[in-house]
Amino acid sequence: MEHQPRSRQRLSRDSDTEDMTMTLAPRLAYFAGVARTEHVTRAAQEMNVPQSTLSRAMVRLEQDLGVDLFARHGRTVSLTPAGRTFLASVERALAEVERAAEEVRADADPATGKVAFGFLHTMGAETVPGLLHAFRADHPRVRFSLVQNYGEAMIERLRAGELDLCLTSPVPDAPDLVARRLDEQKLRLVVPADHRLAARRRIRLSEAADETFVTLEPGYGLRRITDDLCRDAGFTPRIAFEGEEAETLRGLVAAGLGVALLPPPAVPRPGVAELTVTGQRAVREIGVAWLAGRPDTPPVAAFKSFLLSRRGQLLPT
Repeated sequence: MEHQPRSRQRLSRDSDTEDMTMTLAPRLAYFAGVARTEHVTRAAQEMNVPQSTLSRAMVRLEQDLGVDLFARHGRTVSLTPAGRTFLASVERALAEVERAAEEVRADADPATGKVAFGFLHTMGAETVPGLLHAFRADHPRVRFSLVQNYGEAMIERLRAGELDLCLTSPVPDAPDLVARRLDEQKLRLVVPADHRLAARRRIRLSEAADETFVTLEPGYGLRRITDDLCRDAGFTPRIAFEGEEAETLRGLVAAGLGVALLPPPAVPRPGVAELTVTGQRAVREIGVAWLAGRPDTPPVAAFKSFLLSRRGQLLPT
């Protein structure tokens, strides 16, 4: 049977795609059921809907598309060529919806769900592995999607819904976010091992006003803290190198390319001396942040509660 275009009004070619999707989507599962059984009554019974509802839905679907999907033979139906073409795409679409539904159900499962967790690069070597090890002692099957990035980038990903939680610094203060301070790290002035100040144990930051600094790039929380501390000490740092990772900066210091304000390393680095900064509060606060008003899945709620319980004990001593 050749397909004949319907004479009734079709959806216009320039109809908004979203409007068409909203019109067609509720009827796709009905269509697939009728196509599978080739019998409206049987399909209605299998899907537990009134036959009249199913029949009307198929008529409306054909009207909206402007084509005949079925050839009708008494109580039975068969697909037209257009119907077979449409069915192939509908089955793929329904399978993708089912796959997505299974995925989100799995991610929300209290025992085996997933947490999308972001954290600063400096916490990747020791802090985060220790946290995950402790958390999974009680939640051994919870899965994690881990993202290392700088603070502003993680906040953007929180807002985009790509992260559930993030450990960041400085602790953000924004109306669309909830943030809780968890701990702080003392920052040290790191100088080359053969530097004139290397024999010192303590230093006022103003004594480094004439030094060349290596820092993280603008946008990083530690860069902002460095700039603020130097300003409070009465100078603007003279910057020779900007990087993206604290341990790279420590390597630049060891190579004699400048000095840096950095948190303690996970493992001591040869070739540098690390001096305690006195005269001002040289610390960076670490906090956990999440999007305000966003419901938590059970695994996210459990991990959030765990992080909050580590207040004051987040960082290795």
